[in-house]
Amino acid sequence: MRPLNLLAFLLFLSGATWALTRSERTVREIQSTYYAWLRPFLNAGSELEIKARSFLEEVEDSKKLEAELASMRTEYDRLRQIEAHSEEINAENARLRRALDFQERTEFKATAARVIRRQPTNWWQTVEIDRGKEHGISIHQPVVADGGLVGKVDRVDKDFSSVILLTDEACQVSVQVEGTPEAGILGGQRGQYEDGPKLRLRFLSVKAQIAPGTRVFTNGRGGIFPANLLVGTIESVIPGPLDSEALVRPSVDFTDLGTVFLLPKQ
Repeated sequence: MRPLNLLAFLLFLSGATWALTRSERTVREIQSTYYAWLRPFLNAGSELEIKARSFLEEVEDSKKLEAELASMRTEYDRLRQIEAHSEEINAENARLRRALDFQERTEFKATAARVIRRQPTNWWQTVEIDRGKEHGISIHQPVVADGGLVGKVDRVDKDFSSVILLTDEACQVSVQVEGTPEAGILGGQRGQYEDGPKLRLRFLSVKAQIAPGTRVFTNGRGGIFPANLLVGTIESVIPGPLDSEALVRPSVDFTDLGTVFLLPKQ
């Protein structure tokens, strides 16, 4: 046994022997003094135990709250996905209703198609649709939407086709200005897209008097586009020395092409 341990044992033994040789009253006084000396430590230990238990309970409650929060987040994400899917279904149903309504209203036997691809580099020039040779599609077929003329088919593959848009300057259409004798050739404009694409109507008469908002329709000349397809409305007229030109706002929203319709060739 180490010296310090031996000394402590002897001191404890001496104290115990001394206490046992005292009278009962003295022993009680010693015990009372001992407990009075220990009481602050015992109370502090009890308070620490209570605080420790309370802390452990809070930790346990915190873990439960974290688990509930994680479960709520998972459920929220699931509901958001359901909502997004529901919105997509509603949008698709709206497109289908518009398509059915258009097919009922048009006098032509139209073939519905969906726009499946648009390239940022030629956004205003061409789109690709999900109909091709196996669906009976052929080159130069007119393409329309609920708002009016979209363009014409310029390339056909097996199961998809490319459509040149009316906003492309290479797409030329013979048109008539409603309520006037004015007729001309309408086509797109290169780089005129800041306020949306505008169309250029050329070969109007020198003294053309056309009010803004007047509608412009195809006149059927040229053998590609049938007559009376709406193409847009007049925004302004620009007089020239030999003829006049007009800026036309398209009737179709070319920023949001979803469902289009192919008309039979003339």
